[in-house]
Amino acid sequence: MTQTPAPWRILPIADQAVYVDFGEVIDEAINSRVTALASRIQLAAIRGVTSLIPTYRALTVNYDATQTRQAQLIGALHDLLSQADQPAPPVRLWTIPVNYGGEQGVDLEWLAQSHGLSPQDVVARHVAAVYRVYMIGFMPGFAYLGGLDPLLHTSRRDSPRLQVPAGSISIGGMQTAVGSVAAPSGWHLIGRTPVRSFAPERAEPFLFSAGDGIRFTAIDDDEYRHLLAQDDFLPEWTWQ
Repeated sequence: MTQTPAPWRILPIADQAVYVDFGEVIDEAINSRVTALASRIQLAAIRGVTSLIPTYRALTVNYDATQTRQAQLIGALHDLLSQADQPAPPVRLWTIPVNYGGEQGVDLEWLAQSHGLSPQDVVARHVAAVYRVYMIGFMPGFAYLGGLDPLLHTSRRDSPRLQVPAGSISIGGMQTAVGSVAAPSGWHLIGRTPVRSFAPERAEPFLFSAGDGIRFTAIDDDEYRHLLAQDDFLPEWTWQ
């Protein structure tokens, strides 16, 4: 009888890290397994684990080789992965204000025209969705979001900009994103938020975590300037 292969692979990738791979596509179900495993590892308090790095489809587990052997860690991970699925724990649902178009979203008009929509249609579709934070990466605090309306999927720019402002809200391919710091980007800029998703001086520098939910709300120029002038404005969130 042929045994069904496990829906994951555990691969050593460094002297003190292993990689748990769940698939080869960007998919919410796969990403949910990544964040669920991270939660299980934290609850299990596995000896020697030093940090966890969730991505779209995999989890990197870093460990201290003086505290545990790689074979012991892999065995512990197999035990956790073999457990029956548990109900997903509640996650934070953030409400992020965005000033769309104009100076803050220089690509909104072009993106709307390219899809046969008005800028107002694009904004309405963008704020209607609840997004999932698939991963934090590229730059500190940069949040890659899944759940973008298929009618807004847009290939990245042919020529990336050398720098876009911190807080930029952008679209690239099938994703949208919340920018964190000023950086180069080939994504299309549709707005900007006064929220700082990365602030190294805070006790928790990263505002978002993989698995969090995000929804956007449109604000006008005056409200954007008002919130931006506040000292480290923090958005509202609820449990989801």
